[in-house]
Order: sequence, then structure tokens, then C-alpha cells
Amino acid sequence: MADAVGVRPVPGGARLRLRVKPGARRQRLLGAFGGALKVEVQAAPERGKANAAVSVLLAKSLDVPTSAVTIVAGGTSRDKLAEISGLSAAEAAERLKVAGVDAVVTD
Repeated sequence: MADAVGVRPVPGGARLRLRVKPGARRQRLLGAFGGALKVEVQAAPERGKANAAVSVLLAKSLDVPTSAVTIVAGGTSRDKLAEISGLSAAEAAERLKVAGVDAVVTD
């Protein structure tokens, strides 16, 4: 896999880098973008609306509760770091593959 989303194991969950495009026409996972997951959300990048939309989209795509998804870095940037609690890196990578995104577990 030349370009795949890297999913890192962390205590109690998994972490992945995101590249977010707010204000898009649709909400969707686009695929890998330099090792990060490229995501489009309809919400505007104001007062945390886009971050909330990203959390909901990731939770739905990974089949976890929205409360399990936390944006841990990059709150005001297009480049973010998300943590999914209660899901191993291998499980997260597998669920991303089911959602149509190439993903691999990284260190």
C-alpha cells in the first residue's frame, strides 16, 4: 500500500491523523492523504462545529459512540489528531477498510 492511513496504537485506543475540509457539500471519508485520513464535513470551521462534525462522522464510520472520538490536537487547524477510545489500532484499521479506506497499523 503506497498511500494508506496510518493508525497508531495508544493506551486504551487508537490514534490517527486527519486532514479536514470544512464547508464541503457532503460529509464523507475521502481516503489517504500523506498517511492521514482526508475527511470532508459540511459544518463551517467556527466555534468547534467542524470538529464536532468530524467526531460524529468518524464515530459513525468506525461504529463507535461519538463520545469515543476525541480531537486531541489541531482543534483550529485542518490537520488534526483524533483518538478513538475502546478500539484497538488493528480494529480501527479494519473498520476503515470496511468503510473503503486503505489503512495500516503503524508504530
